[in-house]
Amino acid sequence: MTAKRTSRTRKTQGAREAPPPPTRPETPELPSWNGDGLLQVLVDTPRGSVVKFKLDLDQRCYTIAHILPPGALFPYDFGSIPSTRAADGDPLDVLILIEAPTFPGCLVPVRLIGALEADQTQDGRTMRNDRLIGVSEKSRRYAAIRALADVAPRELGAIEHFFVSYNEERGRRFRVLRRVGPARARRLVAAGEKAYRRAAKPARLAP
Repeated sequence: MTAKRTSRTRKTQGAREAPPPPTRPETPELPSWNGDGLLQVLVDTPRGSVVKFKLDLDQRCYTIAHILPPGALFPYDFGSIPSTRAADGDPLDVLILIEAPTFPGCLVPVRLIGALEADQTQDGRTMRNDRLIGVSEKSRRYAAIRALADVAPRELGAIEHFFVSYNEERGRRFRVLRRVGPARARRLVAAGEKAYRRAAKPARLAP
């Protein structure tokens, strides 16, 4: 009986098992907030760029989303919060006030100061397209800004004008509904986190 067991064991050890199918490495989920209560924003498009980049969560890389017309460029750093989901299915967008451009993929801790609640119309369909606005924690120029109301009226008007003209060039109508402060902006982030978790949850099979 011992000999039979030994023989069977040798056959099992000698047989080559098929290798497991290759899998993509999992990317650690980035929390929306860090331990200091700052919003964690990944820069998509830096200030001064004529190319609009987009974070492709499925491919785990940045892709080109749009190229601005001649003479136009992005006036601020724009980023997104990967662990959130907006009405269009993409992560929530954040405009970052900072004195110098960064680069795509740069993680910037941001003090959330407010948002532009807005809707966007394209091909007869209207959906919400709110724009969060924050200040880089390391910024010197914007260090004193704690709320959207602290931003100079002229600069805030320029921010709104950029969103309107950018969408107009792409055949979309962008309409600012109202300006809101940090508390309301935090609720928008919370809603985006909830939508992200709901979308990531596997669907239940029908009985």
